[in-house]
Amino acid sequence: MIGIIIALISGALMSVQGVFNTQVTKSTSMWVSTSWVQFSALIICLVAWFFTDRKSFGAILTVEPKYMLLGGVIGAFITYTVIKSMDSLGPAQAVMIIVVAQLLIAYLIEVFGIFGVEKVAFAWRKLLGMGICIGGIILFKWE
Repeated sequence: MIGIIIALISGALMSVQGVFNTQVTKSTSMWVSTSWVQFSALIICLVAWFFTDRKSFGAILTVEPKYMLLGGVIGAFITYTVIKSMDSLGPAQAVMIIVVAQLLIAYLIEVFGIFGVEKVAFAWRKLLGMGICIGGIILFKWE
């Protein structure tokens, strides 16, 4: 149950963040806005680290495979693409498409066992559920 609550909070925060970042971009520029997002996140993470676990940053050098360290790079492009999609589609439509893309890619990662994730069996009902989500986007967009 706690996982569901945290996921709901995450989704809500991502939507609000996307709107905030899009508005900041209108006053600055795409990369100034994205830099601010990443910099302010770094500050919050460092403060949280200071008050919580204080584990050595040297442990980051032991992460294998090394490409797993690209999360921050990916995060910068996530910020960029969320801002661009919200600016051109509006928050609701952009988030719906983003969530379906996340769902599709996450399912493919699970089915094929990519990046060390435990492999799961393909299920047609899950593909049908994805189709229903895509149908919802079409219905939502239809005026």
